[in-house]
Amino acid sequence: MVDRGRIQFAGTLVQAVCAAQCLGLCVSILLSAGCLSSPPKAPVTGGSTVQISDDQRDSVWERAVVVLNRNHFQVARESKLEGIIETDYRGGSSLLEPWHPDSVGFQNRLESTLQSIRRRVTINLQSSGAGIMTVAVRVNKEIEDLPGLAAVYEGGATFSENQPLNRDLDQVVGQSGPSRWLPVGRDPLLERKILSEIQGAYIP
Repeated sequence: MVDRGRIQFAGTLVQAVCAAQCLGLCVSILLSAGCLSSPPKAPVTGGSTVQISDDQRDSVWERAVVVLNRNHFQVARESKLEGIIETDYRGGSSLLEPWHPDSVGFQNRLESTLQSIRRRVTINLQSSGAGIMTVAVRVNKEIEDLPGLAAVYEGGATFSENQPLNRDLDQVVGQSGPSRWLPVGRDPLLERKILSEIQGAYIP
């Protein structure tokens, strides 16, 4: 007699393999078409810096603030005397938040999906002489480092994980201490994106 259970299992296995192959094909097509990659960047002079006429300082300043708000960064400090604009830290947007533009490219979005990332933007506008102003964008990226396991279940409020027999009725459900944020360098993709949006308003 034919074992129907084995036939059904084999059929399910074949369907799963076909689905995986179709998914891989779709991802390959999207990558080749550029749908999952970062959008093409406009050429920016000097990487994360650009030079603009100094007589446009006020308009460039306002444009920089608009670009930061458009990328969902809140300005924390402005000083025209120092020529600096700083933002608050912003948590990196994940693959499930495509409406937030702060994570540029599929790799950055995947990273923000798998772990906690935050960024802060600093824009410097300094006169370079001869009527030229240099606009520099710096994006610092940090990763969260938890001090220990976060107890997010009911038993964690009563029993410690490393000492099960030591009861602590005053324990608060959650992580055992404040988070630490470790610097992981800069985000050149977001730097170029912000700078190109500032530059695009003044260079045809």
